[in-house]
Amino acid sequence: MPSLIAAASYFLAIHLLVSGTRVRDVLTGQIGVARYMGFFAIASVSGLAWLGIAFAQARNSPGNDVYWTISPITRQAQIVLQLLATLLIVPGLTTRNPASVRQEGALDRPDAVRGMLRITRHPFLWGVAIWAAGHLLVNGDAAAIVLFGSMLLLALVGTTSIDAKRRRALGAKWEAFADQTSNVPFAAIVQGRQRLNIGEIGWWRIVLAVAVWALLAWAHPYLFGVRALP
Repeated sequence: MPSLIAAASYFLAIHLLVSGTRVRDVLTGQIGVARYMGFFAIASVSGLAWLGIAFAQARNSPGNDVYWTISPITRQAQIVLQLLATLLIVPGLTTRNPASVRQEGALDRPDAVRGMLRITRHPFLWGVAIWAAGHLLVNGDAAAIVLFGSMLLLALVGTTSIDAKRRRALGAKWEAFADQTSNVPFAAIVQGRQRLNIGEIGWWRIVLAVAVWALLAWAHPYLFGVRALP
């Protein structure tokens, strides 16, 4: 368990205390953006590998206390939550987004706000947040709480961190984009600043998301040793 806590702390620290703060500005000023991105990618992949190994070890350790267990209701809720997560993650990864890494140039397009970005300017991170919350719902052991809790925290705080980072770097361009969109999903639509246009998201993205969800649900016992479907 100590290794898992250390891995989660490391992963949160490099994203929230380095990448999400002015520390990143200082580092990029000293070594350049390209070199910084290379080092950060290595640090992130290493952190994910450490998290995975530490989680597997902690989950099988005697001190991994269980605080709640899965039930038929939470299993059904988890299935729905994972579908919602993939419906945000897949379109989020395949839609050009000024909030994503090295896609700031999308702000210069007249149709910068379209499709999934009408719903939220951080679809990928909100998808990860729902994914993590769903897994917490059905995994009440200490190791799972540390792993999925840290991912939930990173995703939620990451949205505001990216907003602040883009605001510092892009100024008025970002402000104009932020005024037309919302961080919280559907907030801009509810407030009348945007309209929902499902077709604009791209039906192929929606079909792909459902296919990814179905494949992961079916393959879950083979990939992770746990059934996802009833």
